Amino acid sequence: MQALMIAPYLAWMALMLVLPSTAWAYAARSAVVGILLIVFFALGSKRKMPSWSSVAWGIGGGLLVCLLWIWPENFEVYRKLFILGEAAPAGPSPYDPAVCGWALTIAKLIGSAFVIAPAEELFFRSFLYRWIQGGDASGARIDRFDLTAFLWTVALFALEHNRYLAGAMAGAIYGLLAIRKSLAAAIIAHIVTNLALAIYVIRLSAWSFW
Repeated sequence: MQALMIAPYLAWMALMLVLPSTAWAYAARSAVVGILLIVFFALGSKRKMPSWSSVAWGIGGGLLVCLLWIWPENFEVYRKLFILGEAAPAGPSPYDPAVCGWALTIAKLIGSAFVIAPAEELFFRSFLYRWIQGGDASGARIDRFDLTAFLWTVALFALEHNRYLAGAMAGAIYGLLAIRKSLAAAIIAHIVTNLALAIYVIRLSAWSFW
């Protein structure tokens, strides 16, 4: 089961390395990883449904992360110091429907919110956080606060993103939700963040966030 837990994220990263940075490739990556997630959750069918408290905290935390992801970019000093590379790459976005068509733009939204978000939470908050605690993810508790594991998880999650300060804040919020509420709360928060960000990107043509 532990292998199935990390397989979606590892598959995502591997496919990202070998496939081109196109809308079609993103859709293909999302499809493959989506199947792995379905298999993981299907085999874990005995899991309880998240509580209303976890849902509420997840929605609130997810919207907060979305705000922290977008709002600081109004300040030039933030853009210069806390974003690796160009905040707004030159040229049209491959996910702009004018470039790839609406079907692939929507595929990007679905992959961002409902595929990579739960895949990252399973890897970082469920597997990695517990593995750092004791070298065996199956033997450590996700609801136990371990400062070393928490900081390492936040740092590695931040380095995965070019907006590394926003990534660190997101990792800290998702991590605290997983520890204090449940893994489901962290997954819901990450889905809400990416879904809200996707709507923002499409509605305002803010393609630099994608």
